[in-house]
Amino acid sequence: MARVGSLFAGIGGTCLGFEQAGARIVWANEMDKNACITYRHMHNGAPYLVEGDISKIDKTIIPKLDILIAGFPCQAFSIAGYRRGFNDDRGNVFFQILEVLDAQMEIYGELPRGIMLENVKNLRTHDNGNTYNVIKESLEAYGYNVDSQVLNSMEYGDVPQNRERIYIVAFLEEDKLTRFDWPERIEPTVGLNDIIDRNNHLDDRLYYNESSQYFNMLREAMISHETVYQLRRVYVRENRSNVCPTLTANMGTGGHNVPLVLDFENNIRKLTPEECLRLQGFPRTCTFPEKMANSHRYKQAGNSVTVPVIRRIAENILNVLDISDEVNLGEQIPQHTI
Repeated sequence: MARVGSLFAGIGGTCLGFEQAGARIVWANEMDKNACITYRHMHNGAPYLVEGDISKIDKTIIPKLDILIAGFPCQAFSIAGYRRGFNDDRGNVFFQILEVLDAQMEIYGELPRGIMLENVKNLRTHDNGNTYNVIKESLEAYGYNVDSQVLNSMEYGDVPQNRERIYIVAFLEEDKLTRFDWPERIEPTVGLNDIIDRNNHLDDRLYYNESSQYFNMLREAMISHETVYQLRRVYVRENRSNVCPTLTANMGTGGHNVPLVLDFENNIRKLTPEECLRLQGFPRTCTFPEKMANSHRYKQAGNSVTVPVIRRIAENILNVLDISDEVNLGEQIPQHTI
């Protein structure tokens, strides 16, 4: 069973995708305390989860890894960000990944056989491609063979969300990369109304009413029970492809950032945080802690990954690595918090 370590793990969407593919998470790190609460809630306590700033954690405590995965913070590379890339302190967190590789070589005498990274689509073109080239060349300097692909969740994850992300895979053995196949596009089977509850009245706090600032504008524009809408202060945008637009972390700031729906009784409301999780492909068994504030729930869902896309990539990684040795389940996994 492949041993996987996860950096910038969030609520564990990437970890879950690899677990579904048949891997075992032996170590994970996340610094957001509320995301850690949700991670533990979703992953049976997750004793392997290290809470804290990765730059301050002793990386020699990380157990030996077959695969390293990371969805490193994307603000420094996103179109919505400042576009400063590696000149932005947030962009420099990529180099924490390299420090983990150094520690693995120092302690165990070898590197993880495979790597998978996830980031915003704009990473590939940022700074005329220089940012991506630094990442690729940095991994190649460790001996990795690197490839990448931009995949849309609605085309490769069978979820009704328009979400394009770049995925980077790297293998120490060149023939493994040659044998690796990116997932093929699949026909969608899950629609918005398979996820969105338009039948029942939910939490009153989700609804717009006549006292709401934008109610009249929303009432005039929102007429379809098949799609979602976005409030853009001076107008309302309908998603005509009948999928949800990209969920974002700033949904946690509330207001017009959360997509809106019209239920079958013509009430206008925001998507629930749980519906956002489903739009990221989390199974219904994955829930938020009961006392978690909605602001944190929305942020965590928007910051996460589309689990089925990760699972499909992970399956193909595991197939080419062909790791069949079982992990000793009695082995002690280091636990550490700062």
